Amino acid sequence: MANIQKLEALVTQVRRDILRQVHKVNSGHPGGSLGCAEFFVALYQEIMERKDGFDMNGKGEDLFFLSNGHISPVFYSVLARSGYFPVEELSTFRLLNSRLQGHPTTHEGLPGIRMASGSLGQGISVAIGAAEAKKLNKDNHTVYALCGDGELQEGQNWEAIMYAAGNKVDNLIVSIDLNGQQIDGSTENVLPMGNIKAKFEAFGWDVVSIAKGNDMQSILDGMATAKSKSGNGKPVCVLLHTIMGNGVDFMMHTHAWHGKAPNDDQLAQGLAQNAETLGDY
Repeated sequence: MANIQKLEALVTQVRRDILRQVHKVNSGHPGGSLGCAEFFVALYQEIMERKDGFDMNGKGEDLFFLSNGHISPVFYSVLARSGYFPVEELSTFRLLNSRLQGHPTTHEGLPGIRMASGSLGQGISVAIGAAEAKKLNKDNHTVYALCGDGELQEGQNWEAIMYAAGNKVDNLIVSIDLNGQQIDGSTENVLPMGNIKAKFEAFGWDVVSIAKGNDMQSILDGMATAKSKSGNGKPVCVLLHTIMGNGVDFMMHTHAWHGKAPNDDQLAQGLAQNAETLGDY
């Protein structure tokens, strides 16, 4: 059984990592990163079956692909604190020649990164390829992916969504970060997407909704339900209802912190709301 208190303590430390990474270089995307902290911690600490070490072929383990690569601060923090590379390397975020670029890249060989992302709309397609490769290799593991809700405005997603259902890619679980915000405003104001659940179901997917996407137990329960639906001939979509900027009160519920770094006073305020739990880098 998951130790919820331990997982939540890690979430708090991850929030600190996010704030400090973005503040140091006055650049990056804290809002969406904070909103997905619980999801990433749950995924890497409890949900995915991971093997020791890292290799790009990913045989014999579950795989994860981040499509909305701008939320790299949360990805890097959780990878580091899950043992993929030293936590101290977080201090190099977005610096020249760092392996921790603003959007994840593969050419520097950073452990845990399986695709370059940030050019939105491509992650589901890549995850489908990996899921089909697992079937060909008779590897009975699951491929997970995450993309943003605003990202669904990219047409390539819907080609991939149609393909996955049509080809019964049922070892694939795609989570959608439904925070209702994107770079220029709310998704409803920029380009309303209607009923996303109905759309995925119409395309032939099973859909699981996690109404409290920043509650650890709700995430664990919802992802367990999603996993139970896999292997039945349909890909699975998880609608993860999160809060942009969660855990830092002045960043919550607004697109203003999509790609804006906190100043010194704001950093201090955000850190004060998230007391150190595991040690800063």
